[in-house]
Amino acid sequence: MITGELKNKIDGIWDIFAAGGLTNPLEVIEQITYLMFIRDLDDSDNKREKECAMLGLPYQSIFSDEVTIGAQTIAGKQLKWSVFRDFPAGRMFTVMQEWVFPFIKNLHDDKNSAYSKYMGDAIFKLPTPLILSKIVDALDDVYTYMNEAQSADVRGDVYEYLLNKISSSGRIGQFRTPRHIIRMMVELLNPTAEDTICDPACGTSGFLVTAAEYLKEVRKEEIFFDKNKKAHFMNSMFTGFDMDRTMLRIGAMNMMTHGIENPVIEYRDSLSDQNPDREMYSMILANPPFKGSLDADAVSTDLLRVCKTKKTELLFLALFLRMLKVGGRCACIVPDGVLFGSSKAHKDIRKKIVEDNRLEAVISMPSGVFKPYAGVSTAILIFTKTGHGGTDQVWFYDMTADGFSLDDKRTPVDETDIPDIIERFKHLDQEKDRKRTEKSFMVSKEEIQGNDYDLSINKYKEVEYQKVEYPPTSEIMANIRELENQIGKEMDELEKLLKL
Repeated sequence: MITGELKNKIDGIWDIFAAGGLTNPLEVIEQITYLMFIRDLDDSDNKREKECAMLGLPYQSIFSDEVTIGAQTIAGKQLKWSVFRDFPAGRMFTVMQEWVFPFIKNLHDDKNSAYSKYMGDAIFKLPTPLILSKIVDALDDVYTYMNEAQSADVRGDVYEYLLNKISSSGRIGQFRTPRHIIRMMVELLNPTAEDTICDPACGTSGFLVTAAEYLKEVRKEEIFFDKNKKAHFMNSMFTGFDMDRTMLRIGAMNMMTHGIENPVIEYRDSLSDQNPDREMYSMILANPPFKGSLDADAVSTDLLRVCKTKKTELLFLALFLRMLKVGGRCACIVPDGVLFGSSKAHKDIRKKIVEDNRLEAVISMPSGVFKPYAGVSTAILIFTKTGHGGTDQVWFYDMTADGFSLDDKRTPVDETDIPDIIERFKHLDQEKDRKRTEKSFMVSKEEIQGNDYDLSINKYKEVEYQKVEYPPTSEIMANIRELENQIGKEMDELEKLLKL
């Protein structure tokens, strides 16, 4: 979520595009994404060069030596943002149009890679050198501001606001899962170097990027000092599907910028028969769309056998169970209605998770988490696919603060439950004796069964009511009379003043 000065800077960039005749929000976000990617490519190349130098590993910069573009051979250094940004506007425009853009479109050698698929039809649409020069300067200003603010996810913050521009323009609304919520979910699942991680509704690849960044922090030496694990990390660990080519293009660039050379980012309707994946992934991290209903004819028949419904939030849960390997784990966001819905489909999918697999946790989140883009109340479900049960005790947590105000402004505040959630989840053995009046507690499988598999925390949480002593009625009446007398005296005084 961006506010204040940064919001104004992004609006300023948007205004520059509008002045140049580019008013379609999808075109604007694509062009900004390309330019951000070009800038990030320079930064990440420098960073990876330094990392390899520190680790004593060889590194070949993509900007080193000469680069062949079409029939021309040029010095690769000229393609670096930090170099061409200082060129005169006319030359910068020529370099961008004739060299830099063709360079990034053909950056990846594998023509079947996600990056190549979604960059192949990219078009540079900035109309004049002056517009390009203004936007380059404005983006540099944004990055300078974000670096001074010590924000680690420039792309995420900007995408969040840009995606709202798409939503407000009348297109199908898309909103980004807040970065700190994604990070919490990744930490709760604690991925390993051997995991295969999927997001079947990946959007801009936020979950996959965060999982990759977490692995770099926690298991850096294990992954990058092992040839096979590094190859797995770069090429086969991360998979994402989406039905929006713009989001796929942004997601592919986002992954590459974060050092993932060849993620599997594909155009696919995950709920349809065009998605054949079964028991392929050891981890799923997702916030699937809650867009209501869809055409049952478009839904894979095996998902309908699990829960006969048109509601996407229920079908995605059935999909996660199908796509996970036995022993695979899932952390996903669901609307509260999934937890307590009374339809047969709602009960069937909850029963499937509780009875046939192992439900580990239900984390109830406050309704303001997705504001200003949505006010829906949500929860995080964490479960393991076993195929033969295993649910014993389910951990519930009543999250009431996430470090930001729960209004549309979402300004930072001191109160947050996230560190407590992560710490308690790591030590579930210490949660068994907690009372139902606390932030977290355990509920037995038998109790959940007896409540029609209702997973709403309010079904099990106990509220402590403090006894309040009120004075007797006669005393209250006497106080009211005294107040009336006092008001009467003051009214008399006021009347005297008005007659003077």
